[in-house]
Amino acid sequence: MQVLQAGPHKLLLLELDREFIENIARQVGFEFRFEEQTRRVLLDLNTEGRQAPLLLFNAADPANLGWFSRCQFYVDGASGSVLQTPIHVANQRDRSGRALPNSIRLQIDKELPAGFRLPNKAPVTEQTVYQVLYNFLTALLNTGVGVCGGTVVQPLAGRTGPLASRN
Repeated sequence: MQVLQAGPHKLLLLELDREFIENIARQVGFEFRFEEQTRRVLLDLNTEGRQAPLLLFNAADPANLGWFSRCQFYVDGASGSVLQTPIHVANQRDRSGRALPNSIRLQIDKELPAGFRLPNKAPVTEQTVYQVLYNFLTALLNTGVGVCGGTVVQPLAGRTGPLASRN
């Protein structure tokens, strides 16, 4: 990790190891395509042999209350940001525009503000980002990740359609 100062701004520059990230994805059970860019790492993840969709669910739906109470990660549905992490997610789509239930696109930022903190106010290092990535990928397969609001990221599990009016 490096610290870059540009005038009054400080950035943390993470030096993420490609092999380490690939091993995490393999260990959890994902097939992937890896792409490294200057400021981010992109992963196209899928689980071809899995019968059930990835556990990315609508946190606002009362039918998903059981999942909501168990999950440790939440996605801002308007931006794709996984809250309190340097990770962003997006749906992968088929030719007709429907979200693929067993695939997502994941982005890990390599440039972060110097004051960025992970959950429990943990400082950011490459090792803590690897831990968060492992826990996030495991949550997608086992415990669930809640999507909060917005229309950019669509839920893949539970009731995925619009909520019915209560009137």
